[in-house]
Amino acid sequence: MQHITTALEISRAAKLAPIADVAAEMGLGPHLLEPYGEHVAKIRLDAIEELADWPRARYVVVTAVTPTPLGEGKTTTTIGLGQGMARIGRRATVAIRQGSMGPTFGIKGGAAGGGYSQAVPFESLNLHLTGDMHAVTSAHNMLSAILDNHLYQGNQLGLDPANITWRRVLDVNDRALRNIVVGLGGAEDGVPRQTGFDITAASEVMAVLALSTSLQDLRRRLGRVVVGYTRSGEPVTAEELRGAGAMAVILREALKPNLVQTLEHTPVLVHAGPFGNIAHGNSSVVADLIGIHSGDVLITEAGFGADMGAERFFNIKCRASGLVPDAAVVVTTVRALKAHSGKYRVVAGRPLPPALLEENPDDVLAGGANLVKQVENVRLHGVTPVVAINGFPEDHRSEHAAIAELASSLGVRAVVSTPFANGGEGAAELAEAVIEAAEADSEFALLYPDDSSLREKIETVATKVYGADGVDYSPTAGRQLDTYERNGFGRLPVCIAKTHLSISSDPALKGAPTGWRLPVREVRASVGAGFVYPICGDMRTMPGLGSDPAAFHIDIDEHGEIVGLA
Repeated sequence: MQHITTALEISRAAKLAPIADVAAEMGLGPHLLEPYGEHVAKIRLDAIEELADWPRARYVVVTAVTPTPLGEGKTTTTIGLGQGMARIGRRATVAIRQGSMGPTFGIKGGAAGGGYSQAVPFESLNLHLTGDMHAVTSAHNMLSAILDNHLYQGNQLGLDPANITWRRVLDVNDRALRNIVVGLGGAEDGVPRQTGFDITAASEVMAVLALSTSLQDLRRRLGRVVVGYTRSGEPVTAEELRGAGAMAVILREALKPNLVQTLEHTPVLVHAGPFGNIAHGNSSVVADLIGIHSGDVLITEAGFGADMGAERFFNIKCRASGLVPDAAVVVTTVRALKAHSGKYRVVAGRPLPPALLEENPDDVLAGGANLVKQVENVRLHGVTPVVAINGFPEDHRSEHAAIAELASSLGVRAVVSTPFANGGEGAAELAEAVIEAAEADSEFALLYPDDSSLREKIETVATKVYGADGVDYSPTAGRQLDTYERNGFGRLPVCIAKTHLSISSDPALKGAPTGWRLPVREVRASVGAGFVYPICGDMRTMPGLGSDPAAFHIDIDEHGEIVGLA
């Protein structure tokens, strides 16, 4: 059987540049670096002010069609596009989220790209990196401990034990921790109450880290975090619990972005990893504030499809950063559009249906409604899209042509890209198309103003981005929205928590569903992060492990080297 070279093997065979040389390409001197070995460094926040007067790069966000279990290669395309820019004489910086070890040891695998389009060093990126994830875990759980101690010491703030929203977090997949009871034992062991664990990426602290613009802003946001409510419905904050200062100290180093490189030495900023379902699913603002002055192009990635990560990039992240995007890349594949035709059942970890790999451009076009809607979602914000067709060896030219013709009918350029197999060379044509789009006239616009009501914001996203006919609120959700408006949270943007597997709220609906209404079950407020999130459906914030998780295959060989990491 022919051996297939893995991403880990490709990474180990690569000759990496010293991280100081990578930083120098961005205009960052050694005084702004804190090295973690030879190939990883943190960037001091002084870089934001030092680079502020440098020319502004073109700002490009990479998004996609609605995800399928196949994986569309969004991170691979993002990194490949950065490498492709160098092939056409443009200096690029890439900014991506830091991967969670839960998915790394679960079913999803790592978050560093793949093939010849990956960020390296591979092991460091997927295992700990510089410890930011653990700092978020510790800061979050510090507040949890302070909260439970407050209850034990007499509950002077009058927190309602039945209305405490702050849980605990851990960076592993563990379904047994979703719902727990704490404080069991004797009187010295605390006040018994029901609570639970989320994965660290779902922590509001992670979203705070990602949206903060400075250490002072981080401290203010942490103070605004709401941990629960009194019996009269008044919010209780981390500031009132006197926990925000300690949290800021724990996160002080974690706020500095991490610098690595691609296989072709393009700088990559890897920082923060907010959950894509209940948070905004984008890398950090501070990384972008540095990267926007570090070359000709800053390329960042938004989680899931354009209806989710890109919408939140535009309306949450750009609100916080003040940066204006110049272009967007919508990644698609032949296999994804065939899956969106509704004719094939695709299950993660199982072999593909043989018919999916047969030449059939009609099936590609049958699922093309999803691509059409996601392109429209980018244009809703005044941003010029480019369609990246992430090519696979099993694809047929007629199928690529069908996607290109569909994009052309929308007035959008589509380019076949092969960065997984060919690195930067495979994304050079895409890079040219993206530069053309970024240099075209555009007028970025937020989807709704700050002073719209929360209901108006939710309904705007639901009808314009998701294509819903309207919104139905449960009585609980209605009461929560009224409470948030009274408490002064009404000016916050909304981050709608729904399935990522459909533009609608029903994961079974493929393509671009119409004739449905968005059901809002409950609404929560991430006041520190700065958004309100309506919950539509059952959101799992602590993943479980499957019957054959990646953890079964990851090990150390006789030479002490990691094996099985994907």
